[in-house]
Amino acid sequence: MRLLLVEDDARIARFVAKGLREQAYAVDIAATGEDALYQAAINTYDLVILDVMIPSRNGFEVCRELRKSGQRMPILMLTARDTLEDRITGLDHGADDYLTKPFEFRELLARLRALLRRSGELRPAKITVADLVLDTAAQSVSRGGRGISLTAKEYALVEFLARNAGRVVGRAEIAEHVWDETFDPFSNLIEVYVNRVRRKIDADSSKPLLHTRRGAGYFFGPSIDSDVTDAVDESVSPRPRSKATSPVRKSHA
Repeated sequence: MRLLLVEDDARIARFVAKGLREQAYAVDIAATGEDALYQAAINTYDLVILDVMIPSRNGFEVCRELRKSGQRMPILMLTARDTLEDRITGLDHGADDYLTKPFEFRELLARLRALLRRSGELRPAKITVADLVLDTAAQSVSRGGRGISLTAKEYALVEFLARNAGRVVGRAEIAEHVWDETFDPFSNLIEVYVNRVRRKIDADSSKPLLHTRRGAGYFFGPSIDSDVTDAVDESVSPRPRSKATSPVRKSHA
């Protein structure tokens, strides 16, 4: 899941982003209203956490503009403005929920999970693909009753693939939802993580679940398609970022 965190207090932004990334979310940060609208226009987000008191355009305006532009992702207002009028204004401008500062991080996570469950289609707490079971609340994965140890990023990749089981997903789609704006599209980082995950979830199993579709992307689930590759490419390793080809990224410090 890729989130946009709109917060002009750098200390709070770092704290919230760090906690969310530890929970396997990919997080982009915007410090102003204009930056938030720009980021939302060029990226695909599963949810927006939006402070009200931000420079250039406040959170109410940003929320209204996002809805006017057709953006339908859930929006959680996260702000110190806790009057009834402020909460009503936020909801009337298109916000889906409102959480006031100071807040317990566990409550923030619970509200995010609730919003994501309600958005678009019902997102089940447990996802089953063949004999693989993914528990989204506990962020645990098991296959055939065997627990699988994954890093936060590996888990995020498996969850995205499991939610899209039965169809081919390309690198661009994976990058949109699993990585944040710092992802280098010229790297082979996705291939590296796919290989790591494949080793873990397909180990000790005669029926692989993670397949490579040549020239298209990846397929998650049982497959009898002859145009897939199941073997790990042992030659894949992270390439250093090229200064000549890497895109310029905006700083949100």
